[in-house]
Amino acid sequence: MTISTFSLSPSELSALKSKYEQFGQGHVFQFFDELTADEQGPLLEQLVGIDVERLNGIYGKAMQASDVASSANGEQELVEPLTHDVFDTVLTAPSSDANSRKRKRQDIQDWETLGLSLIAKNQVAVILMAGGQGTRLGSSDPKGCYDIDLPSKKSLFQLQAERILRLQEVAQQYTLPQQQKVIIPWYIMTSGPTHQPTVDFFKRNQFFGLDEKNITFFEQGTLPCLTMDGKIILESKGKVAIAPDGNGGIYGAVQNKGVIDDLKRRGILYTHCYCVDNCLARVADPVFVGYCVSKQTDCGVKVVRKTQADEPVGVVCRRGGRYGVVEYSEISQELSEKRDEDGSLTLRAANIANHFFSTAFLDRVPEFASELEYHIAKKKIKHVDLSNGQQVVPTSNSGMKLECFVFDVFPYAKQFSVLEVDRKEEFSPLKNAPGSGVDCPETSRRDIIAQHVRYIQAAGGSIKGVPQNVVEATEVPNDLKFELSPWVSYAGEGLSDLVNGQVIVAPAVIETRQDLVKLTRQ
Repeated sequence: MTISTFSLSPSELSALKSKYEQFGQGHVFQFFDELTADEQGPLLEQLVGIDVERLNGIYGKAMQASDVASSANGEQELVEPLTHDVFDTVLTAPSSDANSRKRKRQDIQDWETLGLSLIAKNQVAVILMAGGQGTRLGSSDPKGCYDIDLPSKKSLFQLQAERILRLQEVAQQYTLPQQQKVIIPWYIMTSGPTHQPTVDFFKRNQFFGLDEKNITFFEQGTLPCLTMDGKIILESKGKVAIAPDGNGGIYGAVQNKGVIDDLKRRGILYTHCYCVDNCLARVADPVFVGYCVSKQTDCGVKVVRKTQADEPVGVVCRRGGRYGVVEYSEISQELSEKRDEDGSLTLRAANIANHFFSTAFLDRVPEFASELEYHIAKKKIKHVDLSNGQQVVPTSNSGMKLECFVFDVFPYAKQFSVLEVDRKEEFSPLKNAPGSGVDCPETSRRDIIAQHVRYIQAAGGSIKGVPQNVVEATEVPNDLKFELSPWVSYAGEGLSDLVNGQVIVAPAVIETRQDLVKLTRQ
């Protein structure tokens, strides 16, 4: 157990108390004199690290925004779909003619080629938002450590690491003679509870074959939890209750933890940022990178098509003429059900927390950081009863956490771009407990295995017992034990010469191209 040696001189302590009193938060010292010196140190260290004036300002702005949102009327007039100049898609409409489909394929190929050439120049990095724990999954480990019960038993972290490894190999073909090895640096944002377990997990697994020098772990920021009337909550007599500041904390963290400096040092111009819980995330996706760079984008977002009006997902759109994300609960039923002439939902760009940023944009965020909104999340927060010093474990919401969201910066982009991708190929989030049937380990595993089946079939191969031309995951037998390592193929490439005309018999876990050769020659 580490004992804090943090202390203040009498004059420094007096000044700190006065500061908290000045901003209406003097109650944090209510039990200070009852604490031992060893207990006072950690509390003082926390209090010195809190910008109480800024905290009060964040609370006031969040409350004001909440009041405006709750009293607003006529949201149909405020919320509008994306305009064509900021939007494109990798999908082709069923009614598209042959020429339209050909042009779309050419666009995608051009974007991919540009993205791979930028990766080959070592100008692209990845930022992973991995601060969440697997609490809802019944695990206390970081969510990225979770095993969704694939045949290989790989964690989410390992799947993503292997995609980086494969993409580095693919991009190497786009390098100039004598160019250095392709490197895609990986910056992994953790939170207080997940930081050390994440680092330890990577070390135990030898960084999944990646070079440790190219992986950076950094913690997102925290904010004190507050009562409904804006008072700092004491979790115990000698500890302030704190919580991560939301996935939008990434912007402050990349500034404060040296990530921006490292991006500049490495010559990184572009970053791909995504959430750890999407098992299908195409890490450093060259198509997405190429699309955004071709449009001179400084802030971009991937979306999938929303087809059900009642799907509880935020949509990327315009509100009051500014780009952003409107949550499902903020849209009237009439507007959420509105459809275009072709039958598509008018508001259909479903947000999947998958982003492109130029390094210049990330470097510019401090210029408008004070304007960003924080959102109120009401929670059950353990706290000390100030009247008697007893800790209370509430059964209903007792306070709030203040969070900023990664999409809060959209309105400040100089060139904002949106790319729609195929849901079944790129989005399968892991959010709910096993057995829940939706966005759970079973659906994640099913979606990955179905994708791997499609890769084999698209390359001219087949898997015994599996129908040909699989489209949806439900067409694949639930008990199929088949898996293709991302290290073998990132997105289905490089398989035709090995599997065309061949039949693979499951169970089969393909970790190398040599494994594939053996299976097809049995």
